[in-house]
Amino acid sequence: MDSIFADAQKRLVEVFRHIDLTDDVREKLKHPKLSLCVSIPVRMDNGHLRVFTGYRVQFDDTRGPTKGGIRYHPDVSLDEVTSLSFWMTIKCAVMNLPFGGAKGGVSVNPKDLSRLELERLSRSYIRAIADIIGPQRDIPAPDVYTNATVMGWMADEYYQIKRQQLPGVITGKPIHLNGSLGRDSATGRGALHVLQQWVERHDLHAEKMTLAVQGFGNAGYHFSRLAHEAGFKVVAISDSRGAIFSEEGLDPQKVMDHKEQKKDLRTMLYCDGSVCDLQRYKKLSGRELLELDVDVLVLAALENQVDKDNAGNIKARQLLEIANGPVTSEADVLLAKRGITVLPDVLVNAGGVTVSYFEWVQNRAGFYWDENKVNSRLKETMVREARTIFDLAEEKHISLRTAAYLQGVKRIAGAITQQGTHEYFQNT
Repeated sequence: MDSIFADAQKRLVEVFRHIDLTDDVREKLKHPKLSLCVSIPVRMDNGHLRVFTGYRVQFDDTRGPTKGGIRYHPDVSLDEVTSLSFWMTIKCAVMNLPFGGAKGGVSVNPKDLSRLELERLSRSYIRAIADIIGPQRDIPAPDVYTNATVMGWMADEYYQIKRQQLPGVITGKPIHLNGSLGRDSATGRGALHVLQQWVERHDLHAEKMTLAVQGFGNAGYHFSRLAHEAGFKVVAISDSRGAIFSEEGLDPQKVMDHKEQKKDLRTMLYCDGSVCDLQRYKKLSGRELLELDVDVLVLAALENQVDKDNAGNIKARQLLEIANGPVTSEADVLLAKRGITVLPDVLVNAGGVTVSYFEWVQNRAGFYWDENKVNSRLKETMVREARTIFDLAEEKHISLRTAAYLQGVKRIAGAITQQGTHEYFQNT
């Protein structure tokens, strides 16, 4: 099996057929600018010392300081982080943000750590990478299994190292620690804006559409909640422990309330209406959720969830990629042959980095916006870029993913070309 990064690079093959690029651009998009692997010693609560492995990859900074989240997960590797930094490079260009792409992570199961151990790990990670990040160089943010609290610890550690307050170094911080209103729900909200544009464009109706959501973390939860409020019927939800299904539809907020209380979706009891009618939902495996006959399969978990082995079993008419890289390049081809539309991650999940950009702008200006302004500007940005990509796909008769990459690569190529290329220096 190819590495994740090798598979990610395959996306560019089709893009390069539709754009005339200098070899300089092609070469730069093959290699990360900087890859850092660090050892992170942490004193555990029982007194033992454990050493975790952490990574930070800055893929390209031609368009500005690099930007990208930090994830805590047992499967974090240099290959995965490199791929994520590549996708962030494309994504920031797709949204026309003045950033390049980066990503970071620590190989750890955060569920095994106490809160004190988690804080020590977070602060130690920042000490290990402090020399390569900064408001004008590389700006981390939350990702899988990290959140505003973790970002607050990391920002505070950076302030102590630099002996000054530099809130623009990290985004996704708590509100009272110079975070931005609207950041917590931004990824899910942005994904909904893209889906609504697609629905409107094809004369579909939200109230007649069914959704199955794989992944019920921050992005999956907020998307589900907002989609439910917008009239879509969410019939299935899964997390890392299992899935639940109801043909009548689920209320994502009630599911989340239960999950926070019981820590397990599989024990979900539902209560609705003036009379409390308790009933158990149908329990599904993660695989069964992926293969449900729904209008939209929402992929909000991890990469490589739909591959060549299960692509033939997908029954949804559209796939909405809120996670990074949930569909492999081989699966893309198989899904396209079956007429299944994939709304790509580099557009769909870009709401998070867009509002992170807004937070960075507010941090630098020292002037903070109300939530309505944040949400309004997010919608304006997501709608504009979604329409551009949908138009491009129709004009060139290409997939939405190819159109999104084409838009991003055009902007990256413009920046690289304006710095001077082989052709320029050879006067050709």
